[in-house]
Amino acid sequence: MAAKRKRKVSYPKLPMQRQLPFANEGRYFDLQEVFNKLNARYFGNKMRGYTITWGRRRKQKPREYLVFGTIQEADKVIRIHPLLDARFVPTWFLEYVIYHEMLHAFVPDQFDQNGRRLVHHDDFNRRERKFYFYRRAKKWEEENLARFLQ
Repeated sequence: MAAKRKRKVSYPKLPMQRQLPFANEGRYFDLQEVFNKLNARYFGNKMRGYTITWGRRRKQKPREYLVFGTIQEADKVIRIHPLLDARFVPTWFLEYVIYHEMLHAFVPDQFDQNGRRLVHHDDFNRRERKFYFYRRAKKWEEENLARFLQ
């Protein structure tokens, strides 16, 4: 009796994150609009091929800290915490969060003498301060963080 041949399994060539459906339109904000505005204003429209989306909604609110945004450079995906899609969040604060994530793609990481990767180094911080509402956004974050927690 001949041995059965196993089916070949095919693997996608792109990272799996790129194949998931993404939603950039929230109830109050359209992330793609904000991304396009910032890309033109601060990056000369050089950030191409990026997807920006709201992250997954969690069943429980965060208790101690909140990551407002992340960037996955390998997939060119920026995720913004869905709690920022709220009426009380100023547009300029959401813009700051997105600008911060975009800046990670634009400013190369540095490494310290021990080989540890530094993502928020002096050059990054200097460029981050060029955001037009930087001080206002940092102050608003400090004053309103508790609204997002617990």
